[in-house]
Amino acid sequence: QVQLVESGGGLVQAGGSLRLSCAASGSNFRINAMGWYRQAPGEQRDLVATITGAGSTNYANSVKGRFTISRDNAENTVYLQMNSLRPEDTAVYYCNANAWTGTGLRLRGDYWGQGTQVTVSS
Repeated sequence: QVQLVESGGGLVQAGGSLRLSCAASGSNFRINAMGWYRQAPGEQRDLVATITGAGSTNYANSVKGRFTISRDNAENTVYLQMNSLRPEDTAVYYCNANAWTGTGLRLRGDYWGQGTQVTVSS
């Protein structure tokens, strides 16, 4: 099993910045891709950004040029630097990790953090 713990959410004015962190822990696992998703009230959970173990990134069109995803493979941690925040970025942000676990690392699954609230005021 893999546990993901997010931090860094909060309240910020439009145009401001926040940095989210997500640390993975557990026993006998290897992380593949990691990413961030967000869910606004009454909406579905949407992809924000993903990053592979090799560092290839993918972003939602709405955050391109404003958000940057990065990771520290040695620390099993993923970051999301959010700049030029807008009120429409307000949501609960969830960390995701796709990982191999179990004996021989033969079980593959997706794991989620508990979410961290980001609120952008206008």
